[in-house]
Amino acid sequence: MTDPSGTPNPSSSGTPDSSAPTPGGPKPGAPKPGGPKPGAPRPGGPKPGGSGVAKPHPVSSHVASVTPTVAPPSDPSKFGRVDDDGTAWVRTADGERQIGSWQAGDAAEGLAHFGRRYDDLSTEVALLEARLTAGAGDAKKTRTAAQALLESIPTAAIIGDIDALTRRLEVVVEHSEAAAAVAKHEKELERAAHTSRKEELAAEAEQIGSESTQWKHAGDRLREILDEWKTIRGVDRKVDDALWKRYSKARENFNRRRGAHFADLDRERGAAKTRKEELVEQAKALSSSTDWGPTAAEFRDLLVEWKAAGRAPRDADDALWKNFKAAQDVFFAARNAAASERDAEFEANAVAKEELLAKYGNIDATGDLDAARAALRDLQEKWDTAGKVPREKMHDLEGKLRAIEKSVRDAVDAQWRRSDPEAVARAAQFRERVEQFEEQAAKAQAAGKEKDAKRALEQAQQWREWAEAAEGAVGEL
Repeated sequence: MTDPSGTPNPSSSGTPDSSAPTPGGPKPGAPKPGGPKPGAPRPGGPKPGGSGVAKPHPVSSHVASVTPTVAPPSDPSKFGRVDDDGTAWVRTADGERQIGSWQAGDAAEGLAHFGRRYDDLSTEVALLEARLTAGAGDAKKTRTAAQALLESIPTAAIIGDIDALTRRLEVVVEHSEAAAAVAKHEKELERAAHTSRKEELAAEAEQIGSESTQWKHAGDRLREILDEWKTIRGVDRKVDDALWKRYSKARENFNRRRGAHFADLDRERGAAKTRKEELVEQAKALSSSTDWGPTAAEFRDLLVEWKAAGRAPRDADDALWKNFKAAQDVFFAARNAAASERDAEFEANAVAKEELLAKYGNIDATGDLDAARAALRDLQEKWDTAGKVPREKMHDLEGKLRAIEKSVRDAVDAQWRRSDPEAVARAAQFRERVEQFEEQAAKAQAAGKEKDAKRALEQAQQWREWAEAAEGAVGEL
């Protein structure tokens, strides 16, 4: 026969026990040599704590927890026995039953062996209890494992408190069903949340794909959406496929619009390059001009056109601007050099005009008027010959010249008014009118017409005042 440890031992009688396994085969209720223990994971199934275990679903507070039973090694003598012939028995609430045969040593050793096997099975149950309490692993798989252990107990080759072990497994089966329901509900909530999040991401991607023109930022955001999308799992496959199609279509729409935008931009930049090449040639043609004012205005117009032309491709735009600016710099450098020469000339002219003012500043317009007028003409001729002066000195110098001109002009005007025959004639006419009105007054009084006489005297007085004013003006001049 073969003992539970797999060691062959011949029977003392030489005749196999009717209840013992056939030679080379396992005992009833005992595991096959090298096979899994009762309650152990089946070949090909996930190992407890291995990579095949589902992610933890914590048991909700409304699901009763199972307290793991961690006990010291049991005393198999309280729950069974091994006869001297090796027959092993276990006692349960239903009575005593045979579980196998022990031939590898004495009865005490056999009893200890079957007790250890009970403790091993109890430890497996404790692991299932701990897994259920902690919410670790898949509650459905925990229930399946507990159910398999429960079904194996009636034929298990173990000696121990089988009734207590059975109750523990029944509790695990019962509570794992509730935990599985909670885990299913939580999984559904998680799936709904993940689905909702992917719907939000798909809607955001669609908005970006149809509206956004912030190409860099929007492209980065679409990549961020994709990275987050990959981390969201557990969505129904059909729903996930439909949402992915929405995202993919939105991204394609964005890429198509962005491609069209940059294609248009390339065309615009090509046109800008052609226009700026033309402007560079015009600038080069103007660079040697010495017609400073009009040419400077033309350069300003070219610069306005340059800005309006838009950007050419970066490398070409930089090179074209360098050429345009070089032509512009040639012209303005020449103009500045000419301006420097002109400024030096203007400074010299200003010195000359200041000397003229010092020389002619004392023209006496109250004496010999002809001499004063001749001196002024000489000053004016030399002033014009001296030429232009710096802008900042022009106002002061011209003001001093105008003061000299005014003093001579005022003297000339005064002399003319003193000799003006019309002014003298007007004064005489005013006197004649005075005499006429006085004669009318005398006649009116002689005729007894006092009112007419009074009116004539008033008019005579008015003309007398005008005559005196006219005579006074001529006398002052």
